Amino acid sequence: WSKVLLFWSDERCVSKDDPESNYHMAMQAGFASLPIPRENIYRMPADAPDVEEAALEYDRVVEEVLPKGIFDLVMLGMGDDGHTASLFPKTHGLHADNRVAIANYIPQKDVWRMTLTFECINAARHISLYVLGKGKAAMVKKVLTGPYDPDELPVQRVGTAEHKALWILDDEAARDLNHNGL
Repeated sequence: WSKVLLFWSDERCVSKDDPESNYHMAMQAGFASLPIPRENIYRMPADAPDVEEAALEYDRVVEEVLPKGIFDLVMLGMGDDGHTASLFPKTHGLHADNRVAIANYIPQKDVWRMTLTFECINAARHISLYVLGKGKAAMVKKVLTGPYDPDELPVQRVGTAEHKALWILDDEAARDLNHNGL
């Protein structure tokens, strides 16, 4: 456990103790009970007064801690609207370059969030997407079998020819796919 370095792909602009905080949810779900040294846990400080400056600082931390700023594994999910991390449809964050993390304004929710960029996500040695539940079935089909439109369906940008993304679906999320291919 001393070799595990734990980072976040995105975070809401709430305190680390807020029930809506991804950090809080992860710690409550079991990470707090693991023997990961506290100094190896790198929470996204999205609750800082200036989230854009905090994202720049997170950039610096990742670059400082990780060789070449590259993660061994990035684990993501997919929202009902096809977003991943806090890269929501038609937001400026979809086109961020030369950054690890950014502050991204989500007009659909009228909130700011901190998120890793596609550049950072797709540089990871391994990328996995966990998509579970029947509520995601229609979007899974649209994302995997429909036209490529990452401004509308950001999750389509996850993975590259060199760094493929592994999609992990339960039966309910995969129910609308033709199981003889896609």
